[in-house]
Formats: sequence, C-alpha cells, structure tokens
Amino acid sequence: MATHNTAFPRELEDEAMYILREVAAQFEKPVLLFSGGKDSITLVRLAQKAFYPARIPFSLLHVDTGHNFEETIRFRDELVEELGLELIVRYVQDSIDQQKVTEETGKYASRNVLQTVTLLDAIEEFGFDACIGGARRDEEKARAKERIFSVRNDFGQWDAKKQRPELFDMLNGRINMGENVRVFPISNWTELDVWNYIREEQLAIPSIYYSHERETFERDGQILPYSSFMMVSEDEPVSTRMVRFRTVGDMTCTAAVESTAVAIEDIIAEILSATVSERGARIDDKRSEAAMEKRKQAGYF
Repeated sequence: MATHNTAFPRELEDEAMYILREVAAQFEKPVLLFSGGKDSITLVRLAQKAFYPARIPFSLLHVDTGHNFEETIRFRDELVEELGLELIVRYVQDSIDQQKVTEETGKYASRNVLQTVTLLDAIEEFGFDACIGGARRDEEKARAKERIFSVRNDFGQWDAKKQRPELFDMLNGRINMGENVRVFPISNWTELDVWNYIREEQLAIPSIYYSHERETFERDGQILPYSSFMMVSEDEPVSTRMVRFRTVGDMTCTAAVESTAVAIEDIIAEILSATVSERGARIDDKRSEAAMEKRKQAGYF
C-alpha cells in the first residue's frame, strides 16, 4: 500500500466549525441533512468538534428514497445510535402514496428528483430555518455558484441572482418569513480534502466506499449496481465485478468504478490519478447540461 504525503489543511476545519457555530447562533431551528455518505459523516465530526464538550445542538434529517444502498442505511443507524443523535427520516414513498409526486417509469427511472418535495415538506413540517448540507463547490458547476449561506424563497427555490455577497467571512442569516437557508460548511473543500480528513480523523465510513464484489451491469459507459429497482435490458448482461463507489446516492443513479482500493490510502491514490470528478458517476447529472441547476432551482439539496 502506497503512502501519500497529502495532508489535510486544518484551516478548512476551522472555517467549517466557524460556519457551524454561526448557524447555531443565527438560526432558531437548524437541521443537518444526513445521507450516510462521506460528506455528511464529515459534517457530523465537524459538529462534534465545533460544540465539544456539549452535544451537537441540532437533529439529523435523512430523506430516504427507498432505493438506498443497504450498507449506507445500516451505517447511518449505527452512527446515530453510537453518538446518541436524534435522526428524523422522511420517505419519498410517502410522497408518492400521497400523490404529491409521480413515480418515474422506464429504463432511466429514478427517485432522486422526487426527494425535493419530501425535503420541502419536512422543512415545513418541523419549521427548519436552516438546513446544513455537505455540498462542495468542486463537485459540479452549479454547486460552484452557491454561497455558504444559500437563501431559498418560501417555495424552497434557489435563485443564483439573489444570493448575498459573503465578504470577509461575514455570514448573513437574516431571512424573511417562510424563507430558509441551505448552509454548506465544506463548500471550499475538495474531494481529496474530505478523504484526507477522514484519514486523519480515522472516521468510519460505509463499506461501499471500499472495493468489494457486486453484481453490476453496464449502461451508457457507466457501471451500475444491479438491484430490483433497476429495469435491466437483455443487452445489459449482469456480471460480478470488483467495484467501489466514489459518491453515495440513490442506487438507480449512482455508478460504480472498478477498483482494488481496500484502504483509505488506496482511495486517495485513486483520486490523485482520477481524470473524472466524483459527480461523473452520478447518472442524474447527465440528464441535461443544466440538470443540477434546475433541480436546485426547484428546491433540491
């Protein structure tokens, strides 16, 4: 196993903890959006350190599509129990049953877009005025436009032209009735920063981030995990491959990469040599050139 002298810049941790403390100071009812993925795991650790020795002063919210990786859900529940955190789960299936959203059909059907309605309903149900998320500017060009305090209107919609300047680290949390703010404490981190932080903090992560055997099939040049949620054609043979996942999302739109990485150092080595961003493994981003921006305008994370 090769050793890489890529150190995590601790000023990024300081900035993220400052942001989290500002959230606690400026908002009445914040919540941390938690998927069980590496970025939200990182946020939990940052929150632990930001408020130590007190407990994390906000709940965790997971919008469950029902098509998540079992390993991720299991990890989520174990982490919440270990740390004694309050976890709120709201289900896309409930939104479907209530006829608020319509299940997609066909080869490329996914529940990923449907999460937006479930999230907005949860924000209204609990009166959350700030939702802390793990998005980073290096992920995708629409993410790069985000402020750290990203204001959403009373319909949960994002307008890039109405975002506030954030000069000299001044974070303005003032909002009008009905508005809420999405907060991104690790906006300035890269994928490599996250992995170096996980290594230095010795954080546990779901097993799907490491190389493992999984039934997969190829579609449009991507390796997808086989599951009962997927409509697989006869010309898409299922085979067992050694793969891992760089990002965790709905199984129907999260592609795998062939890999032999079984340790953090191996993952870091792969990232250093990668020519495609981690969002390159998200099928939902490929629906159109502006797929992410359109989802954000509708209220997406």
